[in-house]
Amino acid sequence: MKLIGSTTSPYVRRIRILLDEEPYEFINLDIYGEGRDELRRNNPALKIPMLEDDGQDIYDSRIIARYISAKQGRDPLTWNQQNQLTLIDAANDSAVTLLLSERSGLDTGGDVMFFNLQRERIMTTLRTLAALVDEGTFEDWNYPAMCLYCLVDWLDFRSLVRFEGVESLLSFRDRHQQRPWVADTDPRN
Repeated sequence: MKLIGSTTSPYVRRIRILLDEEPYEFINLDIYGEGRDELRRNNPALKIPMLEDDGQDIYDSRIIARYISAKQGRDPLTWNQQNQLTLIDAANDSAVTLLLSERSGLDTGGDVMFFNLQRERIMTTLRTLAALVDEGTFEDWNYPAMCLYCLVDWLDFRSLVRFEGVESLLSFRDRHQQRPWVADTDPRN
């Protein structure tokens, strides 16, 4: 099994945490630099993560997670858990859009509809996720909790949001920082 990705990607990190003690080779790419050609060769969607296993190429973190979970004999996600992932991914996608826009020299802080919509999606979603944390929805350490952890930690790592009003997300993150594979996959290391 080979996982292709980047140590700083929250989508890759969630898969690395899910893989737990599974034996796999990790290929760490700089997808905006020298690793771009390898990414092109391996994934026509030009996204990470990508998993190669038993002759099968899998191109998206949600599909990879489903594949790994089936191999590990885990129960499939419920509809509520799928909805939780949709919220997490919506915030994550908007945050990635803002980060890449900033790195492209665009002023994401101005009053521009596109960037306003991204910021609104992030904060509306984070408020909903914080309420779910407060209700105990993410108490079990399962794939949605892993994804939420990776989102919150990545947003903090990249300084993309202020957590005012959603501090319970940081508390959730802090409770899980020392879990096996969480600390090992910290992008700061």
